[in-house]
Amino acid sequence: MAISKVIIVFPLLCFLSSTIPILCDPYPLVCNETEKHALLSFKNALLDLEHSLSSWSAQEDCCGWNGVRCHNITGRVVDLDLFNFGLVGKVSPTLFQLEFLNYLDLSWNDFGGTPIPSFLGSMKSLTYLDLSFASFGGLIPPQLGNLSNLLHLRLGGADSSNEPQLYAENLRWISHLSSLKLLFMHEVDLHREVQWVESISMLSSLSKLFLEDCELDNMSPSLEYVNFTSLTVLSLYGNHFNHELPNWLSNLTASLLQLDLSRNCLKGHIPNTIIELRHLNILYLSRNQLTRQIPEYLGQLKHLEALSLRYNSFDGPIPSSLGNSSSLRYLFLYGNRLNGAFPSSLWLLSNLETLDIGNNSLADTVSEVHFNELSKLKFLDMSSTSLNFKVNSNWVPPFQLEELWLSSCQMGPKFPTWLQTQTSLRNLDISKSGIVDIAPTWFWKWASHIEWIYLSDNQISGDLSGVWLNNTSIYLNSNCFTGLLPAVSPNVTVLNMANNSFSGPISHFLCQKLKGKSKLEALDLSNNDLSGELPLCWKSWQSLTNVNLGNNNFSGKIPDSVGSLFSLKALHLQNNGLSGSIPSSLRDCTSLGLLDLSGNKLLGNIPNWIGELTALKALCLRSNKFIGEIPSQICQLSSLTILDVSDNELSGIIPRCLNNFSLMATIDTPDDLFTDLEYSSYELEGLVLVTVGRELEYKGILRYVRMVDLSSNNFSGSIPTELSQLAGLRFLNLSRNHLMGRIPEKIGRMTSLLSLDLSTNHLSSEIPQSLADLTFLNRLNLSCNQFRGRIPLSTQLQSFDAFSYIGNAQLCGVPLTKNCTEDDESQGMDTIDENEEGSEMRWLYISMGLGFIVGFWGVCGALLFKKSWRHAYFQFLYDIRDWVYVAVAIRLNWFHDNLRRLLVS
Repeated sequence: MAISKVIIVFPLLCFLSSTIPILCDPYPLVCNETEKHALLSFKNALLDLEHSLSSWSAQEDCCGWNGVRCHNITGRVVDLDLFNFGLVGKVSPTLFQLEFLNYLDLSWNDFGGTPIPSFLGSMKSLTYLDLSFASFGGLIPPQLGNLSNLLHLRLGGADSSNEPQLYAENLRWISHLSSLKLLFMHEVDLHREVQWVESISMLSSLSKLFLEDCELDNMSPSLEYVNFTSLTVLSLYGNHFNHELPNWLSNLTASLLQLDLSRNCLKGHIPNTIIELRHLNILYLSRNQLTRQIPEYLGQLKHLEALSLRYNSFDGPIPSSLGNSSSLRYLFLYGNRLNGAFPSSLWLLSNLETLDIGNNSLADTVSEVHFNELSKLKFLDMSSTSLNFKVNSNWVPPFQLEELWLSSCQMGPKFPTWLQTQTSLRNLDISKSGIVDIAPTWFWKWASHIEWIYLSDNQISGDLSGVWLNNTSIYLNSNCFTGLLPAVSPNVTVLNMANNSFSGPISHFLCQKLKGKSKLEALDLSNNDLSGELPLCWKSWQSLTNVNLGNNNFSGKIPDSVGSLFSLKALHLQNNGLSGSIPSSLRDCTSLGLLDLSGNKLLGNIPNWIGELTALKALCLRSNKFIGEIPSQICQLSSLTILDVSDNELSGIIPRCLNNFSLMATIDTPDDLFTDLEYSSYELEGLVLVTVGRELEYKGILRYVRMVDLSSNNFSGSIPTELSQLAGLRFLNLSRNHLMGRIPEKIGRMTSLLSLDLSTNHLSSEIPQSLADLTFLNRLNLSCNQFRGRIPLSTQLQSFDAFSYIGNAQLCGVPLTKNCTEDDESQGMDTIDENEEGSEMRWLYISMGLGFIVGFWGVCGALLFKKSWRHAYFQFLYDIRDWVYVAVAIRLNWFHDNLRRLLVS
């Protein structure tokens, strides 16, 4: 019996001893050689920038390669997961040899706009295919419809807008993917497909559908029924639907959990059929054109956790029924026309984490009692409303906020001391909140952990001389802060302390020793009492793109080191006491788009190298002491839209090449004009300009300004006719110079002109009739010149008062009191445009010269080459000579005979 047991047990032990090592071996089987070579060929077609495929070696088992998984029995490759490997190139067709591959993820790589390989449609084992955000382009191969086992398909998305977009002629091929559970398409051009709903609704197993930014424009709104019986998530974000919410949405009652139709152009109201989606927990309808009141029946969606209706046109009160949605965590109502008080029921939503009701017309008083149940609140936005935030000074909120936005929400006059209880706060905006108080001593240390801090447009005071600022973006502008400038950490990227009462030099601020490389991009210290010379320490602030030191008391020269700010886009030094010339080092700031040096004591010539700053859009040199001529190189600034050199001592003629300002020559305004100069969406670049006879600040509308102001100089000569080609110019001021001649006859082509000032010059002759074509003109000054004749008749020109024309003794007609006589009329009729007269005189001289040359060589050439003509010609001259000699001799003899007789008698 014992022997029989040994006979049985011994083979079993041998079997176990041989199989246990195999089972413990992580790679018991070597990968298939054909598949290994296929993967190596796939690798060779790619550029592996991040060395993610460094383990892919011919000497290693491919089942152990990074991103590769093999079947644990057969050893065949079944998974290839190359998500975000940093690969560049194209997909090799050898991938087709992986015949058992069921999982392929090539997302977040860069295939450079190459088409999706059609052979992927023959890899029948695939159940998961992710080609999203991999920069594929061109037509989606309909062969993908052959992947009958596919459960998960993700397409679209590119790293660069320059690469060709994926598109589909239709989606009929998708209807063959009967097992598909998830379909994701992002930035795939589907505008050719008008029946996409019908095609995709045939996929009864589909659970999640994402067609985002796909240029769809039709949801088949009249369609009553669709077969989305399993659909739980529907996201059609960012398309072009321009109709009401479709009827078929109510068919999705059994399964739909998430619905995102935001960023479309949906119209109408929210229909009551929405309550049929009784399991819905996420509803996003933001950024549409939905109207009427937010319906009360939304409160019947008991499972709703997130509701976003931002940026629509809803009016009326916030429905109190939303308080019934006890699961609600995120409520976004920002940017509508909602009014009335905030419903008391909503203060009872104890799960609420985000309350975004800003930019509405809500009016109410909010106290600490209202927040008693909101212990989970993390995001609160009541900005741009008429809400009064009134709480006790010793209030301790039940929540810990991460973001607080209360701009334009009244919470003053005392500084809110309860803020110091909020230790998790990242963003704080209490600008324009009516605070009239001294910033408490604890605030600056407490605020050092906040990323964005906005205290602007209050009356907060305090001496900041010893303060250290460590925030990413800091807006303290338009307050009452005093003392020396505070110190900043290298982490600060935006610092706006304009419109305060800071004093002293700026050198201690710019020349401070930083613990690390500065990240400061925008510095605005304008409208303070800062003084002294600009220091030489600009090289320590290489990341600066926007600098505004205007309206202070700085003196001395502009240091050459300012030119070391190679990323500089906007430089404001206006209204100081700066002297010397413009430093030549500024020519190295090739990204400079705005330069404002007006209101200083700068002298010398406008440098020729100014034409090298081809990114320049605005050049303001007003009220300095510049001399000489405007350099012709300035005409190389084709992007210039604002040129102001008024109130200087410039002379010479106005350059005839100003028509090279191409953005002034076009009426259209590029959408991105000046946006590249903005340093944040919160603060736009602006300029103070003299456009309609007074100073006006242009900020949000700066990109619409087209201006040339050469007034109060010593320019002479005529107004260049080329100026009339600037059809987009809105403000032209050439007043107080020594200009002569006529107004260009074609000035009527400048159809965008709003203001025209040619006063106090020596302009003469008749006002051209085409001036009446300037129908947008609302300010005209032609006074103190030598115009004569009748003011052209038009509704526009007669609408100005007499002050627009006074000082022209020979000018007549409405609105002047001097009536026109027949002599005035004939004067005007006989006058020829001096510019045209000069042109005609030039052509007269040219034609005379050409006539002389043709006549001279027509005669002399014939005599030179025709011998018989030459002999005949000179014989004719000899005959004329003899005739003249004889005639003169006879006359002389006659005269002598008569004279002799007279003397004898």
